[in-house]
Amino acid sequence: MLLYAATILVSSFLLFLVQPIIAKQILPWFGGSAAVWATCLVFFQIVLLAGYAYSDFTQKLKPKTQAALHIALLLLSLASLPIVANADWKPTGADDPVWRILGLLAATIGLPYFMLSTTGPLVQSWFAREHADPALAKRVYRLFALSNFGSLVGLLAYPFAIEMWVPTHTQAVGWSCAYGLFVLLCSTCAWRARSRAPEEMPAAAEGDVAPDLLDYLKWLVLAALASVLLLVISSHISQNVASIPFLWVLPLTLYLLTFVLCFEGRGGHGWYFRPVWLLPCLGLMVLMNWGLTADRGVLHIDYAIPLYCGGLFAACMFCHGELAHAKPAARYLTRFYLMLSVGGAAGGMTVAFIIPRIFSGNLEMPIAITACALMALLLCAKQIKSGAMFWAPLAAVAATAGAGYYAWNYDTFLREDTILAKRNFYGSLRVKQTAPDTDPAAERRLVHGVIMHGEQYVNPKYRHLVTSYYGESSGLGMALQRFHPLQQHVGMVGLGAGTIAGYAEAGDTFKIYEINPQVIDIATYYFYFVPEAKGKVEMALGDARLTLERQGPQNFDVLAIDAFSSDAIPVHLITREAMRVYLKNIKPEGAIAFHVTNRYLQLAPVVKQLADEVGYQAVLISDDPTETYLSRTDWVIVTKNRDFIDDPEIKRKRSEIRPIPGLQPWTDDFNNLFQILKTDGQNIPFGPKWWRGLYDKLHHKNEG
Repeated sequence: MLLYAATILVSSFLLFLVQPIIAKQILPWFGGSAAVWATCLVFFQIVLLAGYAYSDFTQKLKPKTQAALHIALLLLSLASLPIVANADWKPTGADDPVWRILGLLAATIGLPYFMLSTTGPLVQSWFAREHADPALAKRVYRLFALSNFGSLVGLLAYPFAIEMWVPTHTQAVGWSCAYGLFVLLCSTCAWRARSRAPEEMPAAAEGDVAPDLLDYLKWLVLAALASVLLLVISSHISQNVASIPFLWVLPLTLYLLTFVLCFEGRGGHGWYFRPVWLLPCLGLMVLMNWGLTADRGVLHIDYAIPLYCGGLFAACMFCHGELAHAKPAARYLTRFYLMLSVGGAAGGMTVAFIIPRIFSGNLEMPIAITACALMALLLCAKQIKSGAMFWAPLAAVAATAGAGYYAWNYDTFLREDTILAKRNFYGSLRVKQTAPDTDPAAERRLVHGVIMHGEQYVNPKYRHLVTSYYGESSGLGMALQRFHPLQQHVGMVGLGAGTIAGYAEAGDTFKIYEINPQVIDIATYYFYFVPEAKGKVEMALGDARLTLERQGPQNFDVLAIDAFSSDAIPVHLITREAMRVYLKNIKPEGAIAFHVTNRYLQLAPVVKQLADEVGYQAVLISDDPTETYLSRTDWVIVTKNRDFIDDPEIKRKRSEIRPIPGLQPWTDDFNNLFQILKTDGQNIPFGPKWWRGLYDKLHHKNEG
């Protein structure tokens, strides 16, 4: 048991540790979008399915043949090491990111990940085959719980024990060395199975019932629902609630934890007990769909994070708990795991490939939640005949109706004032108009998820007003006014509604870098900043940093960095290597403007360190305008132009950039987001002040 347990523990640890390691390597190449992580999850689910299918198929082979094949594949997988992504896979800007990411992952970690994915079901089948005693064979499902525990440890170890201290390349090399240990352990298990396992699978024990078609369908649907909920809630949290990268890990952690609790074997059924879990689960499903439209779609983080994380945990406890209760005898375990994997992969591919081509808005989340409530209703329907838990079907009917109502309400909310809705790999976009064209106060807004990415008045009399984050009193506005030769040359990373083009005068050239082709179409045809610009406006499609690296020096007077991935600048645009690229593309007395407005992260000290390294000054300009069409902003202007630095107005508005103790300059190989979390408020999810603030608010609300 110890050898089998050690092999499964190491394999599951490496299986989930490699996911953030490889994702972080390729994240900068594809714009730093949360969609990169979602695509990686789909790849991992597909390969996991292939591994489970292999495990099930090889049960038909003789133990000696099976062991020889597996050992050969393990040795062959060593040729893929170390798992360092090849730069030849960097995108050009014209191809589909999804297929390039999938191809890159297959070439880099395909075979090692495949071998890791086969380990759980294969080693468990060897254990069950070796022990003919049914009582011992039943213990095999505890190995499944151990597998998920190892995955959980690997997932949590990355952000808290590895990413904070170890450079990305070293992470890949270290993982590759650990994989070598796994190959040794797994080969030993295979050799043991070769010599000790019987030639034929032991006969079915008394009471062992072969699964039928309905069993297979039930396993598949429950696994698919849990997979879909994981992906859609992860996407919702990272894009619409709080774009803190650590929160990408939290939903997957909860997902794995439910597997551990449901399959750990206590009393033969794990920790899931339907009468206890069903009502909270159904209630949270309704609340999650309600939360999509609460507070005009921007439910406060103090309530949104607990609601959606708690809801995901409860829903996965339901799905995985029902799976644990429906698990077959040990002789059928590889088929059981195969159907779980088919469901997981089907759910992932539905979210990644099918739904974006059907819906222009993010409707998959309310639909998935409603489907989960409907599944609870179907499973509880037989309770009507038995008389036990007579309330369960009624509760499931009410929850399905409530979730369905709020799903319909959310669809109505998305359509409200929307004149265009589009969606692709980079997310869902909507153009909203507040009033008819004839209304002088009518505005158009570009919305990504729930984040506003630019607005403009429709009335020709007010179209020229530069809005949102780019007002004349903002750091960028002040820089554009002061770095202004007769023919100004400006670069912009991130298009949005094209607001910066409102500054372009006759003779000026503004070059805007945008990774999302749909944003270019929208800014060109639904907003007026770009089409009506007085100067020349050029567009460059693709990741800005990669494009700037390929081009010759651009000699910008000002280069603005505002490529938001919801609420944060993608990390690869704020590293030492990125700064070198920017400096090659500005004039000696020019400036780089970083938009660092952020609710959760202190980005200004990071920029200052990069500027100090190259002998430039970092000037933080905070602006809180009174005009309703302007937003509060923080811009850091990096320059060595003394006229700008010593300008009296700049000095008046300049704010101090406080250093962060122990902060190291960010590089492509190493950056630590934990160090720059804001700690002077209650807005950091799950921090001590956050919990205290949540308690105070709820207590005050109850008193009221």
